[in-house]
Amino acid sequence: MTYQPTAIPDDLRSLPLPPAWITPAGSETSGIVAFRSGATLMVLDQLIGDSRYGVPLKLLANRLALSAAMATSKLEGRLAREEDIRDAYHLTPPGEARGPDGDLLAYWRDAVRLRTDGVAGFADLIGPVLAGEVVGWLDAGQARVWTHGPLAGCVSVMRAVLKADDRAERIACLLSDLVLARALNWKVVLPVTAQRITKTMLCEVVAGKPKAELAVQSQILESIEETIRLTRDVARRAEALRSVAPKLRAKGSDAAVNLFLAEDAVAPAPMLSPRIQGTSTAMTDRAARRFCDRLVDLGVARELTGRSTFRLYGITP
Repeated sequence: MTYQPTAIPDDLRSLPLPPAWITPAGSETSGIVAFRSGATLMVLDQLIGDSRYGVPLKLLANRLALSAAMATSKLEGRLAREEDIRDAYHLTPPGEARGPDGDLLAYWRDAVRLRTDGVAGFADLIGPVLAGEVVGWLDAGQARVWTHGPLAGCVSVMRAVLKADDRAERIACLLSDLVLARALNWKVVLPVTAQRITKTMLCEVVAGKPKAELAVQSQILESIEETIRLTRDVARRAEALRSVAPKLRAKGSDAAVNLFLAEDAVAPAPMLSPRIQGTSTAMTDRAARRFCDRLVDLGVARELTGRSTFRLYGITP
């Protein structure tokens, strides 16, 4: 059976966008970066904080977690690709070892589920050696936020972590994301810090080289701007999926749509069948595969792997 594809709306004028006048015209200075970051963070804060824009926050956070896993894999010298990391996490049978790539994505997915108003749960991600220092590092980072702006607070906590352990890149990036979330009063950690940072940049920050902090702040700012573009794209793709939901008459389709609005990758067999993940709604394996294929036919989802078996589906780019 064929279906009439649904056009994903391309009119994004109703969604907040950084104004063109904050685009850098020359060399960066600390003042320019601080000014740009203020305007850019205000836009991202509006996008994720106002329900009228329809941003599926859990889906956005999970998509950013995948990007952060690839970025920190590079920082740690493994250079895993996003598709390999995604496969390792989603296609490893329950009870079996995911391997370092799958564990890295699990790390970031756990991170985006932490509360930002405390340190509960952070000890499991940080480890017992560094956990005792976290409160002091975060307080110092927060103090830096009030005097020099959010990105300065991010760099402050990253420097403190890496001075204690120069191999703790993922922890440094996570605590930077937490400082940013607290500065903006977000309820969720969005992993944006790691996206464009290099090992060399981190080493130069720890060594106190001139302009090293400004370089890291600039890269975090670039990542925030990319996150705004991603957020706008996720919002319009989510709207397209919501628009076709009434056409989906399969039993459990509402719960399955909600899963697609929360997960960046959906494996039909383990996540939709025999029960739709997170619900008690039953769905057969055949119905799960047909449901995913119909979303693809309707133009609101795509198959992510390019394989004929062990397929994954999602709505994000």
